[in-house]
Amino acid sequence: MPTANPDATDEENELFAEIDPSGRFGRYEDLLGQGAVKMVYRAFDLEEGREVAWNQIRLTKFSGNSFIINKIHSEIELLKNLKNDNIIVMYHFWKDREHNILNFITEACASGNLREYRKKHRHVSMKALKKWSRQILQGLDFLHTHDPCVIHRDLNCSNIFINGNVGKVKIGDLGLATIVGKSHAAHSLLGTPEYMAPELYEENYTELVDVYSFGMCLIEMATLEIPYRECDSIAKLYKVVTSGIKPQAFNRVTDPELKAFIERCVGRPRARPSAADLLKDPFLSDVVNYDDNDLNT
Repeated sequence: MPTANPDATDEENELFAEIDPSGRFGRYEDLLGQGAVKMVYRAFDLEEGREVAWNQIRLTKFSGNSFIINKIHSEIELLKNLKNDNIIVMYHFWKDREHNILNFITEACASGNLREYRKKHRHVSMKALKKWSRQILQGLDFLHTHDPCVIHRDLNCSNIFINGNVGKVKIGDLGLATIVGKSHAAHSLLGTPEYMAPELYEENYTELVDVYSFGMCLIEMATLEIPYRECDSIAKLYKVVTSGIKPQAFNRVTDPELKAFIERCVGRPRARPSAADLLKDPFLSDVVNYDDNDLNT
């Protein structure tokens, strides 16, 4: 694992725990986030002079499963080429064969994820919530209309990121994303249970599962509660979700227009609108012309 950049001074190299093989990116010890298979560290892009996020997937978790490992590689290759204003940009990736770790560098959002940001700023106007919603939907529409179609499958407020100084929202953590063909159908069970659409449990679904997850994100954004926290086991959660029972937090959404908008998002698959349809919904009509420089949220 490289630990030095020949073009940097000794003092600069001492700051980094690790440097990528190209010498462009340096990783600090500071941990930004941690998941079941991924660690995210603060890092620096020496070429562009900006902070970035250094993501590590420990492939040992999938040892013996070459199909999964090949799938991760192919999907990250695709994600590197996804360029959209509301999707976290991936700059570079490589495999550390000695330690069996897949590394990839993404842009960093200064204010962290939307869950933590919302907890920090508890009093947010409906206008701000609509601006965030519109940007999330723009990101989803880009993924869903991409050729091939990309389904995120794990959308929740912890992997939606924000630059709070301009209110810019971006979808990240596409590690569970799947690429589907013209049928837009996928067949594997993955995701964060509280945000998973009923059809995900049946392992036969389309990109509309992301719209359902977006609806659950809206509930959390409005109430500061993670949906279905009343369920103390996966079995109970499965039962209520597949029965079409909404989370108790939904009843604490006070704005009737927002409540109706959420109901559209979490409806049965055949009645559920696409991200493109939701962008045309009257609920978002007053934030159609989003401007990065409009800070009056």
